[in-house]
Amino acid sequence: MAYPATKSSSGMERLEARITADKKSVLKNAADLSGRTLTDFVIHSAYEAAKQVIEEHQQLHLSVADRDVFIQALLNPPKPTDKLLKAVKKYKKDVVSK
Repeated sequence: MAYPATKSSSGMERLEARITADKKSVLKNAADLSGRTLTDFVIHSAYEAAKQVIEEHQQLHLSVADRDVFIQALLNPPKPTDKLLKAVKKYKKDVVSK
């Protein structure tokens, strides 16, 4: 049975998990090869994997939102402001095109 995470007075929380002997052996071997304790290896690996999942989700979410904004800007372009029109006139005056 899994136990809920508990918080100690130092602000640290405890996380418990039950795994097969084979999985523990693989994790222990990897921890030894990387020069870490089993706990440190598991915590670090899980944390890095979690950050990667969150980053991929955010990138996908932002990509969809950015796509929608881009399509709307193409379909319904905003009217140029006076400042933009002035900049275009200055550009055309200052830049010689072939």
